[in-house]
Amino acid sequence: MCGIVGIVGKGPANQSLYDALLVLQHRGQDAAGIVTCEGEKLHLCKDSGLARDVFRTRNMIELRGTMGVGHVRYPTAGATGSAEAQPFYVNSPYGIVLAHNGNLTNAEDLKRDLFVDDLRHINTDSDSEVLLNILAHELQVQGKLRIDEQDVFRAVAGVHRRCRGGYAAVAMIPGFGVFGFRDPFGIRPLIYGRRDTDEGVEYMIASESVALNTLGFTLVADVAPGEVVFIAVDGTLYTHQCADSPLLSPCIFEFVYLARPDSIIDNISVHKARSRMGKRLAAKIRREWSGQDIDVVIPIPDTSRTAALQLANHLGLPYSEGFIKNRYIGRTFIMPGQKVRKRSVRQKLNAIDLEFKKKNVLLVDDSIVRGTTSQQIIQMARESGANRVYFASAAPPVRFPNVYGIDMPSATELVAHGRTTDEVADFLGADGLIYQDLDDLIQAVQKRGKSHVDRFDCSVFDGDYVTGDVTPGYLRHLEDNRNDSAKEARSQHNETVIDLHNNSA
Repeated sequence: MCGIVGIVGKGPANQSLYDALLVLQHRGQDAAGIVTCEGEKLHLCKDSGLARDVFRTRNMIELRGTMGVGHVRYPTAGATGSAEAQPFYVNSPYGIVLAHNGNLTNAEDLKRDLFVDDLRHINTDSDSEVLLNILAHELQVQGKLRIDEQDVFRAVAGVHRRCRGGYAAVAMIPGFGVFGFRDPFGIRPLIYGRRDTDEGVEYMIASESVALNTLGFTLVADVAPGEVVFIAVDGTLYTHQCADSPLLSPCIFEFVYLARPDSIIDNISVHKARSRMGKRLAAKIRREWSGQDIDVVIPIPDTSRTAALQLANHLGLPYSEGFIKNRYIGRTFIMPGQKVRKRSVRQKLNAIDLEFKKKNVLLVDDSIVRGTTSQQIIQMARESGANRVYFASAAPPVRFPNVYGIDMPSATELVAHGRTTDEVADFLGADGLIYQDLDDLIQAVQKRGKSHVDRFDCSVFDGDYVTGDVTPGYLRHLEDNRNDSAKEARSQHNETVIDLHNNSA
């Protein structure tokens, strides 16, 4: 999961790129990077950490030029650290910069093809570098000294033929322009807009509409699945469909958890979708839990608030804020190592005892992934004096790993994998547990009569991967690389490399 942005402006692009990354920071807190273009010259700054820590005044001064690309990163494939911070750059042909959000499911095959057939070398374990080199090769084989927008369209069509998985990308060629493209299923989000200035029209391509809104850009449209949106250096806009059979299948987990509530993705309001999740979950509670003695509904901050409020209203129950959140702690289900996640929960949330004491509380969360956070939150509620603690999830049970760019755990580390609802409730220590039904979730997100979504990717809930190429062997490979032991081994290896480098310096 990452946030990407590209801008073609009339004035300096550095501040707008930085501001956009701040707004997209929820999509990635591991690393940040910006590349700007001044004429034919590129300027780069990227490193591990939050955007506000990576970019200092001296860096911003050096990021000159009227167009550029930015990225905030959560690592899904590859390792953590500054070596794999994006955007990536390849010199041949023309010099291409790329920022990527997603995951290529055939990355290993593509690496072999690039080395053997395309004579290209990959320096990192990141599939984003693979995507960049595939794009570069598809441009290079056209054999032109100077290219136009049609060459870009042909190159991206080649990318779609060769690459599998979920990907949204923004690329830049010095002195030529910026372009964004989305996989033929439109799994990861990408949107673009325009801003009128005294000097002319500026364009932005970004992961979420909130980046456009906060910077005064007017939303034009979502990048369609398989489509390329190209903005030339002079501000001319071109669009072209580059996939043979596009099918809009956005990741439904974007609406459950990942996206900001003030974003609109594929013409669907994230806030409204979460509101409808609460209404539908309330209806299920009324059907199946009509005898439960619930005194108060309490959300788990922040993404569950909208659903929890609607749930409480439709059940006629009091709604109360029972937890205070420290906003400077990252998301826990993707943190490396179980010990770090457990420690982080107590640092992130603190209970207000008065809201729990001698009450039967219904805690509402957007989803339950590992169960680590939920387990400790339930214990915190009991320690604060709650009589009974019930738990409701605005999403169905997460039983399968995500393969399209979200760094979810391996299947065996998902609390609902291989467990019934009652068994999950026992594991969490809840007096009762209720999940949203998948059909209700789909109906909540699908904007009836107004959405053009063909289907949603619900693979984390039902194991049905929309690209149709995810095999048991690939999932076993994912399991071996994503479990906590593998991550811990990579982390220790990286620390050893850093120590050796420091000692030899």
